[in-house]
Order: sequence, then structure tokens, then C-alpha cells
Amino acid sequence: MLEQSILWRKLDSPGHDACGVWACDNGWHLAGAAVFCSEGQPCKLEYKIDCDLNWHTRSASVMGWFGTSPVKLEISATPAGFWIMNGEDQSKEVAGLVDVDLGFTPATNLIHLRRIALEIGQEIEAPVAYLNFPAFTMGRLQQFYRRTALDKYDYRAPAFDYAAVLQVSDFGFVTDYPGLWKLEALK
Repeated sequence: MLEQSILWRKLDSPGHDACGVWACDNGWHLAGAAVFCSEGQPCKLEYKIDCDLNWHTRSASVMGWFGTSPVKLEISATPAGFWIMNGEDQSKEVAGLVDVDLGFTPATNLIHLRRIALEIGQEIEAPVAYLNFPAFTMGRLQQFYRRTALDKYDYRAPAFDYAAVLQVSDFGFVTDYPGLWKLEALK
């Protein structure tokens, strides 16, 4: 069953991203498509993410193109806590991490927020296995969340020197990612 769907407008360059989240018998499924301009090149990336009932990422796929270069990535998390991308073990720095973060879309913040389920006033360091865009390499990204209201989180990603208040939907999609993405439609 489709729980929620969303359309974002990209703020730092032309583009949009549409995503939906479905409840499944054994977990959650996110699927979407981002179409935008980056480094003066058109980009279209379709993504799918599969999570267990507790919002631990099991797998992710990304297909499309960046400029004239095709993109086809299959990412999976092993039961032992390792990440594999296109059949290759990824760096030890992402070993043990349970969340994937696709660096070109705001959709994956939903996974972190649902899994950590903070109460108002709580804060947490929530590192993720981050898919760097446009390099399409995986690395560890330190993130910090502090829930300040039912629909607001103070968020920091020191590696990008980024800090902002994120506004979220009742289901947990980020609806305002200052300077990066803004809600256009939500159902």
C-alpha cells in the first residue's frame, strides 16, 4: 500500500524529484526518480530502496544517466554489516552502518528518521553509508539530528559544512531542506 508520495523542487539548480513509500509484508519500499541539472549536465536517476520492518536498508538500486554517462548501481547490505556495490565490497569505513543515503535525493532522510524515531528533545549521531554524487562512490557520512518539534529537526552534516532546520511530513519525508529541496506536492 502506498503510504505517502511527494514531489520536491531542487533549489540549488533546476530539477525535481518524485518519490513514494510503500508498506510491504516484510518491510518498506521507496521508489522515485530525480531529474535535474548538475555541473551543467542533464541527469536522470531512478532509485529503489528496500528496508526491513525496522527501517534497516537491505538494498538499493540506481539507474539512469549523468550527462552522457550511464549509471547502473546495485547496492546491498549483508547480514554481517558489510556493503556491496555492483558485486564489490565497499570500504571498511561503511561497515556496520545500517542506513544508505543516496547523495542526489532527499528521499533517504526518511529512512534515518523513521529508524531512529526520536522523541522531541532527543538527539543522535546517525552515520550513514553515503553514495557520493556525482562520483558514485560509497563512504561514511556523519550526520546529527535533534528533534525540536513533531515536524522539525535540527540537522548537521559537518563534512559538507551544512546545518539547517529540516521540516518533515507526518510520515517523515523532509518537506523543507533549506537551500537544497522544497516540497511542491504531497499526498
